[in-house]
Amino acid sequence: MKKILVANRGEIALRIMRTAREMGIATVAIYSEADRHAPHVKYADEAVLMGPPPSSESYLLGDKIIEICKKLGVDGIHPGYGFLSENADFCKKVQKAGIIFIGPNPNSIEVMGDKLSAKQAVKSYGVPMVPGVEEAIDDIEEAKKIAADIGFPILIKASAGGGGKGMRIVENEGDFEEQMDLAVSEAVSAFGNGAVFIEKYVGSPRHIEIQILCDSHGNGVYLFERECSIQRRHQKVVEEAPSAILTPEIRKAMGESALAVAKACDYVGAGTVEFLMDEKLNFYFLEMNTRLQVEHPVTEMITGMDLVREQIRVARGEELGYSQDDLAINGHSLEMRVYAENPANNFLPDIGKLSTYRRPQGPGVRVDDGFEEGMEVPIYYDPMISKLVVHGADRNQAIERMKRAIADFHIAGVETTLPFGAFVMDHPAFVSGDFDTHFVNHHFKPEYLEADDSLVEIAGLAAAIFESESKDKKSQVLDVEPSKEWKERRRYNRGTV
Repeated sequence: MKKILVANRGEIALRIMRTAREMGIATVAIYSEADRHAPHVKYADEAVLMGPPPSSESYLLGDKIIEICKKLGVDGIHPGYGFLSENADFCKKVQKAGIIFIGPNPNSIEVMGDKLSAKQAVKSYGVPMVPGVEEAIDDIEEAKKIAADIGFPILIKASAGGGGKGMRIVENEGDFEEQMDLAVSEAVSAFGNGAVFIEKYVGSPRHIEIQILCDSHGNGVYLFERECSIQRRHQKVVEEAPSAILTPEIRKAMGESALAVAKACDYVGAGTVEFLMDEKLNFYFLEMNTRLQVEHPVTEMITGMDLVREQIRVARGEELGYSQDDLAINGHSLEMRVYAENPANNFLPDIGKLSTYRRPQGPGVRVDDGFEEGMEVPIYYDPMISKLVVHGADRNQAIERMKRAIADFHIAGVETTLPFGAFVMDHPAFVSGDFDTHFVNHHFKPEYLEADDSLVEIAGLAAAIFESESKDKKSQVLDVEPSKEWKERRRYNRGTV
């Protein structure tokens, strides 16, 4: 494999290209008009304009991507995550064109892309599943009877769903019909597929996922777990590896279950098997993501492994070259997704120009991003600006390192989730490890991010005195007004004073 086209944008495109360069592989970037000056475009060996900013007119044009590959002599396509990464039809077309798809086969994508077919595939492999039905339901009366048999509260879920869309919690029979209609309607709107199913609602769940790697020679390993329970709108914000609550025995059981899921769909490549865990540490299969995950860096940090390199090696037909016994957990890693969102306003997405953008540095700090100072955060795509990742000798050190990294991350021009991250790192529930996917609902209120003005002024005066004395110890002149830069720093670190 001598040339790879990265069918994606932003931080993941740049992250893939860096590994490719280390492996001596040339790269081709694609970009929309909104991303003309993006770092991934500048970094690639070649770059091709796809079209206008909307994804449907640029990054989702699979046939055009394949034509570009043919024209430029591309050997492989890496889809990253999102966009076409879990599109089985695109994968088939890529393979038919004689190009390597750096990911699983189309059948694995198809089977695991639908929650009902995934349940059917794994049910004979002894993988624990949440009590519920394994087929789509469209008859309201039948659905009511099933719900009553399972016992309330229950969860109605879109079969083709993701990101919390087409999902409804029903506490009692009286609300069932209305919630069923809403779930079906939302599923049709979001996925073009109104199929829904019912399962028991796990009241205080942890969201824990297992990273797996499988080659085409029958070898497979699990690279331990990631804790992904800190979420907003059913989407992850803070992730860590390993989990604070798993015992070695549970970790082994979950890892082996994840490999059983992979076996059920003849999986090849890097993938993630997601589980729900209840308060009694029982775990249940949720779904499989047949791609690289946003939060893959925390796994890389605790294993020392480059998952993109492994994806490319497997796609070239190479064997893994290591077994489960060769793998071990080293330290602890945390990742915070830095979104252009306002956590004080229900995490409302924000757009604008990054007038200040200065990354944190220092021991154990990694920033995966696709932005530079002065760039605009576009409205057309996911609002994630960067992934802030830290690694420490243990969980306590990782938390302290993340707090320092958040304080050192200076962003102005858009609202971000940085202050929420600082709130999480300081919260007793997170520090103790006693939390679940309801962390935001149970522990967070926007007003917690509001700073006391008097504290701001006092801290600003102290900062000004320190800066003045450092520059000129003999100076008698002091400007006590906090600097604009300091105010911006304080603004994005509310909750830490």
